[in-house]
Amino acid sequence: MLPKPVRPQPGQESVWDYPRPPRLERSGKRLRVVFGGVTIADTTRGWRVLETSHPPVYYFPPDDILPEALVASRRASYCEWKGAARYYAVRAGQRVAPDAAWSYPQPTPAFAPLAGQVAFYAGAMDACYVDDEQVVPQPGGFYGGWITRDIVGPFKGVPGSWGW
Repeated sequence: MLPKPVRPQPGQESVWDYPRPPRLERSGKRLRVVFGGVTIADTTRGWRVLETSHPPVYYFPPDDILPEALVASRRASYCEWKGAARYYAVRAGQRVAPDAAWSYPQPTPAFAPLAGQVAFYAGAMDACYVDDEQVVPQPGGFYGGWITRDIVGPFKGVPGSWGW
């Protein structure tokens, strides 16, 4: 059974108004990732993927990520919409977060602009920001959405939401 969507207030978006299959769009907002006390990614040239019941997932251009922050891992996964993903450990100083970032080296044609762009699991980082607002990680360990006050749910990832 699907949950009852929260009605968005002015200036908010409901994840239940996002499409399926997902939509890719540019984000002009400032996106930042902090790990190990270091800002490892900072961009105003990001992308966001919007999918029904999910908060946006933000992707960073590789040029806006500290090169030493990403270490390729063996983990891989497959998304029916975006294609094959590869994962990275995120490293800053003495800290390492295994499989805390991912990218699509050769995404499907609908998501071609994401080629090589990198997304981060907010829950594995010290902090992630959209503009100057610290995000709340999407519930559950599988999804990588970033929740801000301008996004309303309920969000997939909470217990009992696997079938949404």
